[in-house]
Amino acid sequence: MNKVLKRWRTAVIVVLIGVTPCVLRGGEKERAPDFDRIKSMARDMAAAPYKDMRRPLSKKLRELSYDQMRDIRYDTREAVWRRERLPFQMQFFHPAAVQADQIYMHLVDGERVEDFLFDRSLFVYGPLVNLSWMDLRGVTFSGFRIHYPLNTQEYLDELVVFQGASYFRALPKGLIYGISARAIAVNCGVPTAEEFPRFEDFWVYRPSPEGRDITLMGLFDGPSLSGAAAFVIVPGVETVMRTKVAVYARTNMTNYGIAPLSSMYWFGKNNARRFDDFRPEVHDSDGLLINNGNGEWLWRPLENNGRMRLTALADENPKGFGLIQRERSFACYQDLECNYHRRPSVWIRPVGNWGKGAVRLMEIPTDSEFHDNIVAFWEPEAMLQPGQSAEYAYDIVWYNENDSLPPRTRLISMRSGAIPGTSDPRARKFVLEFAWPAPVPEGEAKPEASVSLSNGHLSAMSDEYNAYNRTWRVAFDVRAAASAEGVELRAELRKNGTACSETWTYLWTP
Repeated sequence: MNKVLKRWRTAVIVVLIGVTPCVLRGGEKERAPDFDRIKSMARDMAAAPYKDMRRPLSKKLRELSYDQMRDIRYDTREAVWRRERLPFQMQFFHPAAVQADQIYMHLVDGERVEDFLFDRSLFVYGPLVNLSWMDLRGVTFSGFRIHYPLNTQEYLDELVVFQGASYFRALPKGLIYGISARAIAVNCGVPTAEEFPRFEDFWVYRPSPEGRDITLMGLFDGPSLSGAAAFVIVPGVETVMRTKVAVYARTNMTNYGIAPLSSMYWFGKNNARRFDDFRPEVHDSDGLLINNGNGEWLWRPLENNGRMRLTALADENPKGFGLIQRERSFACYQDLECNYHRRPSVWIRPVGNWGKGAVRLMEIPTDSEFHDNIVAFWEPEAMLQPGQSAEYAYDIVWYNENDSLPPRTRLISMRSGAIPGTSDPRARKFVLEFAWPAPVPEGEAKPEASVSLSNGHLSAMSDEYNAYNRTWRVAFDVRAAASAEGVELRAELRKNGTACSETWTYLWTP
């Protein structure tokens, strides 16, 4: 579809209510696009100079307060597919203040495509809000959410939300929102300014009355690239988003990330005493889990030590990675409002070979729980030149617990502190607890700890069964080399020479 024509057309008829046919140049009604068609649109966009297509919000909309924004609600009676009683329904977000991004929605039913246009009659405006039709002239939705009877057949829960740049988040059964994902990351963790390509158009395909999934596709654009994304969302105990993302370079791409995840880590077992808070732990995720191309399972606890940390874990054809909320005990959070023990973990499961690259982890220092300060994504080794493209397929799995992630003994906790009897700031004791439900029977081989490091010296290593926690405890002291800025550590349990646990990896910066 011609983008300029569509923007003009939407502005002219925005005061109309309901659904209007989607028209191409010359008056031809658009037929339902497939992913190849949307990729072609992204390719054409990347071949032209970038132009931000958002319309400026009126002064009143820009200046709405947080409480005023909360006083604008979508009228649930106007939810898409509510009258048809379909298992999936859709509601929309009103543009205002920080929610300034604007999207154009297209509903697909068979071969028929229709624009779903913004209209004030779709929203309920509370007493705190006084907006005229002039204040709303030319606006579109800022995002949308899809509802589904996820937890009970009597109520349609929020299942997934798309709002802001290319961000989205979803829920599995029984959990609450936490970690977010996005379609693409550009210049994340590099000296140049980060870009946030944003979705401009969505096509949402009508689900069947007995359907167990819903399909949607999106077109996004930014200064350095354009792209297309396709999602098939399957809700359940694990909500799976079968995803395809194609990107088209407009400029010389020096850094972009595939399947980016954003989360929050304020403090946990390894740095709780740095912050004055009644709760023992506060985080949406507590570690990065990787199943690399060699089949090794790596666990890297997250950190917030007051310094920016950028980590690249090189790999080829990764089998999976994700940001995990491993601690599920309420006692470890003591938070009745935020319920951090009910935040989902997210696992990225590549489809096909992704080639060479690295899983990148960015840990940003924060002094509160109100900012996402953790980012993880796949960075391809080969960057894109103008006119080049790349396409990736993967599943995004939102879940609570999964015994196959990893399918072997996992690390339960990592603690560290000063070595008793010394005040050396370049020395530290580490204590690791690996899940081990019962003592090793007499005559059976016991696990042996394997610990290695770079830029330091290892001493006082011990390992034994911890009957109180039902874990296998590994403890050791580390002294950093005189010139070392950081010490890379690895530890795992081995039985008969073969790894029987995941591998703990950690960067200690003395």
